[in-house]
Amino acid sequence: MPVRKDPDASASVPSFYGAELRFKRESAGLTLEQLAEGSFRGISFLSQIERGERRMPLDFARHVDQKLGTDGFFERRCEDVAKSRNAGYPLYYADVPDLEKQAVTLEEWAPSVFPGLLQTEPYMRVLMRNGKPSLSPDVVEERVRTRIKRSELWQRPDRPIYWGILREALIRNPLVAPAAMAGQLEHIADLVRSTESILQIVPATTRAHPLMLGMAKIMTFTDAPPLVWTENDFTGQITDYPALVNDYRRAYDLLRAVALPPDESLALVEDAARDYRNEAQQAD
Repeated sequence: MPVRKDPDASASVPSFYGAELRFKRESAGLTLEQLAEGSFRGISFLSQIERGERRMPLDFARHVDQKLGTDGFFERRCEDVAKSRNAGYPLYYADVPDLEKQAVTLEEWAPSVFPGLLQTEPYMRVLMRNGKPSLSPDVVEERVRTRIKRSELWQRPDRPIYWGILREALIRNPLVAPAAMAGQLEHIADLVRSTESILQIVPATTRAHPLMLGMAKIMTFTDAPPLVWTENDFTGQITDYPALVNDYRRAYDLLRAVALPPDESLALVEDAARDYRNEAQQAD
């Protein structure tokens, strides 16, 4: 039998948190399976938390505190781990970058702005400066750097399979100048082609459709149930309740049906990019 490798509790706050979880679990005489029982999380997911590789979600921290009788310890420390691991993100967004890395599939619906994983630097800056004008220039630049680093996901050999659906208005009503908009659309087209991802556009002529009230990111995993991330200007929420996740997945499938086919959608993006590029050149 191979020697068990214990986590190095000094390596980081998540590692300390995971080591403490393992100590408490084993002191209570529970196996991984017994501790995970009654939650919507798998054994592999819990094992990754104990190794300091994944942050414990708040709902699971509450489950662990109840099972182990730890008087809210793990729930109280969730915020500390989020701050230590995700500097450069709003606190409410702390779980999402790690979840994206672990996901097998990412399916996004973006009705208002281009998804963060598809954004270029000029687009990010305009979005952050105008969407949250109270942010200082230093914080804006920190968040831009963090979002750029997050996009390194595209270079991973084990990156998730990506499917994005956008509203046509994002293309027709630009947030940035023509040259920057051309670069943004070219970037999206290049990513879609180079990563063999799928992009669809909901045309402006489609007045009513599923998921009209906001964005949604659906993520699936090999070792945990699927979940949905939804977000507005100042907060976000992870939904992992199976019935609600199924509702989102059905709605997303219906949204695919009303969107333009992938080839036609990509051609629309590339045509618009050429138009913005020509507009920028004529203005010079």
